[in-house]
Amino acid sequence: MNQKHLKGWLKHGDFILLDILCLQVSFVLSFWALRGFGNPYRNASAQFQIALLFVCQLLVILLFNNYGGILRRGLFDEAVAVVKYMAIVLLFALVYLFAIHGTAAASRLQIGVTAVVFVALDYVLRLWNKRRIFRVIADEDKKRSLVLITSPALVEDALLKLYRAGSWRDFRVTGILLMGEGMVSNVEQYEIPIQPLNSESVRSLAQKWVDEVFILQPEDQLFPKALLGDLMTMGITVHYAMSAFDMLSPFMDSRKLGDFKVMTTSVRFADAQQMLFKRLIDIIGGLVGCLCTGILYLFVAPAIRRADPGPIFFTQDRIGENGKVFKMHKFRSMYMDAEERKATLMEQNKIADSMMFKMDDDPRILGSEKKDKNGKPMGIGNFIRNTSIDEFPQFYDVLIGNMSLVGWRPATLDEWEKYDLQHRIRASMKPGITGMWQVSGRSEITDFNEVVRLDREYIENWSLLLDLKILLKTVWVVARKRGAE
Repeated sequence: MNQKHLKGWLKHGDFILLDILCLQVSFVLSFWALRGFGNPYRNASAQFQIALLFVCQLLVILLFNNYGGILRRGLFDEAVAVVKYMAIVLLFALVYLFAIHGTAAASRLQIGVTAVVFVALDYVLRLWNKRRIFRVIADEDKKRSLVLITSPALVEDALLKLYRAGSWRDFRVTGILLMGEGMVSNVEQYEIPIQPLNSESVRSLAQKWVDEVFILQPEDQLFPKALLGDLMTMGITVHYAMSAFDMLSPFMDSRKLGDFKVMTTSVRFADAQQMLFKRLIDIIGGLVGCLCTGILYLFVAPAIRRADPGPIFFTQDRIGENGKVFKMHKFRSMYMDAEERKATLMEQNKIADSMMFKMDDDPRILGSEKKDKNGKPMGIGNFIRNTSIDEFPQFYDVLIGNMSLVGWRPATLDEWEKYDLQHRIRASMKPGITGMWQVSGRSEITDFNEVVRLDREYIENWSLLLDLKILLKTVWVVARKRGAE
């Protein structure tokens, strides 16, 4: 029988529990230092503060991957991680207190002293817990015994990947069985017995201490169905991998599809809780954005109608997640015949291969025929676009789930038809109002492959923290009117 291991931050539950208890102890110690011995849990103001810090700590645990790779961190890296952890908790707490105008000097001092005590105490406790873990897993008799079955050509690479994470791994390779002919090189340092894969070596597993078997299937070998049957008969846990899959993507998972057991690969996997938080942020942002859109409408609508009679909103079919077509909404910043005139202006397109459309001084923009003393267009349409006001109705698309606050810029139908294989990756997530490309100076980027590269970088490295950075950078970019020409 094989016991499943906890995934994500849950597998570091011991560190999470230590951090939670450490914050409570730090608050009590700071309370005693500032107010004298007493029970802070019976003091009304202290109850509020300790509850606030606890909620902020839970948000940091859920939203930020502070525990990823914790066992591989050195002394300095761990100190930085603890300081960063407490700084974010402190930031959340102070922002909330500032928002409700509920801080007194004493309470701010109490929180500050708690933060200092926590950093010192938690750093010591984390190091102690890591030493405890290392001491347990250093005992070879407590590690799981793993037998590797693969071809001679894959042995060295397989061992490197199995041991890459360091000595804290809770298994050790106790034997290697070779599929096919060939020589094995550069594995002498592991001191692992190597045998050919045959009926005798498989039967020997029944008399040896073997907890698990790892089969790395070579591409040029037949699937070892009989071998799997023998191992299952013995009750040995089997891990199966194909070298071809390993080369395709670093993100793989085993799932069920109907009654089939399948290997699933993707450019990026995201936890359900991460996507839930992203959606909650989108809903909150969508509601706030729709309210702002309603206020802007009172001023923008008359200006648009005066410049060119017609609808206030521009609605267009766009490509969304995985190629799904949806209707995107914007404040209209162009004349009614803009799409018809686009074909005659393609020669002035700044984007190579016409994969997107971008040009200087677009004459289709409302009022663009008006120029300032420097010859720059100064119509209402130019103002709407330069200040990104035209994007605000897209908060409605975010609210109903067709878009996200952060993502890739949704393609038009004619652009989508020109996409090559490498361009399709953009659509593996929801499109967004802003994104990596938009905050990287979109007016200066004229190579569509660079746009795709930035979108791919966002998708492969996506996190809630990255979304927050892009949103903050978007505010800065819009305020400076950069990249919106």
